[in-house]
Amino acid sequence: MKPLRVGIIYGGRSGEHEVSLASAASIAQHLDATRYQVVPIRIEKSGQWLLNCPVPRVLTSAPGAGVTDPPTSADPLTSIEPSAAVSAGELDVVFPVLHGPYGEDGTVQGLLELINVPYVGAGVLGSAAGMDKAVMKVLFAASGLPIVPHLTVLHPRWRERADAIAEQAADELRFPMFVKPANLGSSVGISKARSRTEFLSAMELALQFDRKVVIEAAVPNPREIECAVLGNDDPEASTPGEIVVTRDFYDYEAKYADGASQLIVPAPITNAQADEIRRMAIAAFQSVDGAGMSRVDFLMAGDTNRIFLNEVNTIPGFTTTSVYPKLWEASGVTYPELLDRLIVLALDRHADKQRLRTSLT
Repeated sequence: MKPLRVGIIYGGRSGEHEVSLASAASIAQHLDATRYQVVPIRIEKSGQWLLNCPVPRVLTSAPGAGVTDPPTSADPLTSIEPSAAVSAGELDVVFPVLHGPYGEDGTVQGLLELINVPYVGAGVLGSAAGMDKAVMKVLFAASGLPIVPHLTVLHPRWRERADAIAEQAADELRFPMFVKPANLGSSVGISKARSRTEFLSAMELALQFDRKVVIEAAVPNPREIECAVLGNDDPEASTPGEIVVTRDFYDYEAKYADGASQLIVPAPITNAQADEIRRMAIAAFQSVDGAGMSRVDFLMAGDTNRIFLNEVNTIPGFTTTSVYPKLWEASGVTYPELLDRLIVLALDRHADKQRLRTSLT
């Protein structure tokens, strides 16, 4: 049987470009060469698209590294060369590995819909909703899922009413609180504010990355619990895991630089808590119209064990040491099997959409 031509789109214009390089490298190396022909499609930070360029080999973490491979600013020296030149129109399926804006947010998914090519992961709506933390929270609330108190602020409103917004945040959310760009991942631009001065600085930082900012009340002594979801219309959830960090919160440095974060699978929680997290993970996935895959992040209050839904990630980190594949590995699905299942899900979803009418005649 002729190998499926799998286009791996990676890199991108977002602040998570380097994380994407590591994810794409791992996927490219672990796709079965007898079943798949890898077609690399790199997007530079400038926005330039490069077809059939070499894919970097997997980056190897040093002993004691964190829960995912550390990103790099440049491709490793050794590369996987594409087996043949293939145009985008000749692809059998696309695997977008673009973390953050301009890739995880529905933009690339819209392009793939226009050229009618199957692709892994959520569609345009699910990707956009899963990227925007403010919209995501509206959908979670509508589904009756527990979220922390929060405010959403747009850049023009902040410029007009910064003092009033600072007072409102302090009154309604109280310190400490988290300030986050609405559309970004890997904890880029996120700060924990413990005072008005820190809050003002946190807002200025977040607004460098997005015109919309989400301000959240802090969960007391939080535990970071994560769960992986796989499927289309009948999704399933993995064994939950816990991220143990030595820093004040799970920021970019904790994820990729200091190597001190640890993933514990299964999470040391009760069976009832694990079942509830799996239930809520699937509900969150469905609330944003997810498809294929998502990593769903939770916060558990250290004093009451109350569980709060944090966010959905429709294109999670995908190295062999990233949380999403590790959770499925602990649930009995190996990394290569996970790639196979995601490609099948993409093909199935695309085939189902082909039956729809696009004309009245």
